[in-house]
Amino acid sequence: MMALKIEVLGPGCAKCFALENNVKQAVQQLGLDAEVEHVTNMQDMLKRLRQYRAMVTPVLVVNGKVLSQGKVPSVPELVQMLTTYLATQVERAGS
Repeated sequence: MMALKIEVLGPGCAKCFALENNVKQAVQQLGLDAEVEHVTNMQDMLKRLRQYRAMVTPVLVVNGKVLSQGKVPSVPELVQMLTTYLATQVERAGS
């Protein structure tokens, strides 16, 4: 299974920390090999928001793909998002 690079982009507000916490719980439940990085530095965050064309924080990015922005998905929603993301990566690798 591939290692995941998960980024939470946000200025450090309560929603951003809630998303980071939920992501870590989802990763743990799924037993994933993942690096979770919470980007709060304003310059870094703005650069990445432009790079990913995201407009509203918090933003969840997995291996360079925006999975969520402007909301805090629950742990079960994140488990589903990550499972779906991984399934699409396996399909692409197999084709």
